[in-house]
Amino acid sequence: MSTETPGSEDRHASGGESEATASAESGAARYALVLLTIAYALNFIDRQILVILQGPIKAEMGLSDTQLGLLSGFSFALVYITAGIPIAYWADRGNRKNIIALAIAVWSGMTALSGLATNYFQLLLARIGVGIGEAGGSPPAHAIISDYYPPERRATAMSIYSAGLHLGVFAGFVIGGTVEQFFGWRMAFMVVGIPGLVFAAIFFLTVREPQRGRFESTQAAAYQPSLGETLTLLRRYRSFWYIAMGTGLTAFAGYGNGNFTPLFLERSHGITGAELGLILALGGGGGGLVGTLLGGRLSDGLASRDYRWYMWLPAVCGALAMVVAIPYLLLDTTWVVVPLVFVVSVLINTYLGPCLAICHALVPPAMRALTSAVLFFILNLIGLGMGPLVAGFLSDVLSEQYGDDGLRYAMLIVAGISSIGIAMFVLAARNLKRDYAIRDALTNR
Repeated sequence: MSTETPGSEDRHASGGESEATASAESGAARYALVLLTIAYALNFIDRQILVILQGPIKAEMGLSDTQLGLLSGFSFALVYITAGIPIAYWADRGNRKNIIALAIAVWSGMTALSGLATNYFQLLLARIGVGIGEAGGSPPAHAIISDYYPPERRATAMSIYSAGLHLGVFAGFVIGGTVEQFFGWRMAFMVVGIPGLVFAAIFFLTVREPQRGRFESTQAAAYQPSLGETLTLLRRYRSFWYIAMGTGLTAFAGYGNGNFTPLFLERSHGITGAELGLILALGGGGGGLVGTLLGGRLSDGLASRDYRWYMWLPAVCGALAMVVAIPYLLLDTTWVVVPLVFVVSVLINTYLGPCLAICHALVPPAMRALTSAVLFFILNLIGLGMGPLVAGFLSDVLSEQYGDDGLRYAMLIVAGISSIGIAMFVLAARNLKRDYAIRDALTNR
């Protein structure tokens, strides 16, 4: 098979590769990537702080694990994925920078309001509001990054952006655990929500909207497909749907088990408070950061020899994560389990940068935000929507027989389900040559 990379198509920008390299190194590209990464960090601080606050919220409101799974997963994901596609379609035609700034303001404001909730229904509504705002974050950001960075560097750039997720998890656990311990869970929501409103204004005033389709052929850059045309093209790409299912099932394990890791460490190992926040920040957030960055850098390097490594790397790392999850969930020796939080987090988080790079390589510039939205629709429906809900439901069922150990067995089942995602990545790799040929035929027609 040819080792052609996703970035081998002709480019319409003057200077070709030299201009591509210059753009990737430019101050504007770096600045935009830094602020987009900070925005994504804020996104996940506001999204994931609920996870570290589940214990006191459950105690005050008398909630079940299933209700917690619904609150932290399905309800948020439902509105997130529903709003994501129309917002992305708007972003493929409008000013992406302005859309992101508005989204930051909405999700930050709704996070602050979460601290005012006096019952489960009010908190549920506030989290739905966070989901509406965050739906306008990543798809436009992915499209901007693809217009600042050339194809052969996109997996790395996407991974740097995606690392914001884990920076947010890190900060959310530290801030949430510390503020909750001294001032209560309501103040924790406000402390992380209000600064986002200030950042939204900074983003709006200082980030530059890049030229759309800078690194593509003239025909591809000029193509403005309708919603129906975009979905029709995506249907032709078998690899896209395998990637979508692979990311969804990987996220199923990541969100399902990740959202219940604080309760697992508390119930099975007696870790609570600021100590719990620190372990989750370093193990979950730090490990995820390393894994995300490593996934982008390794896949860009390996794909220069064979582009199927964009899919093989997530498959290999996913298989290793499943193996490590067994002692992580079953051992009672805390000093062994705590480092394994880091290892599992590194391995399971290598997939996002390579998958985004491949998906953006397959479609014209005016399809990229929507392509990311469709990908995230499936990823979040399966991963964020079903992962915590299934984990919480299994925990409630198994805990009737096994007590506190019911949660660890539930998490083990959720980890096993991710094996299907590994197979999806392998199937995606097998179809890339075919789908690149379809892409090239459309670009050159």
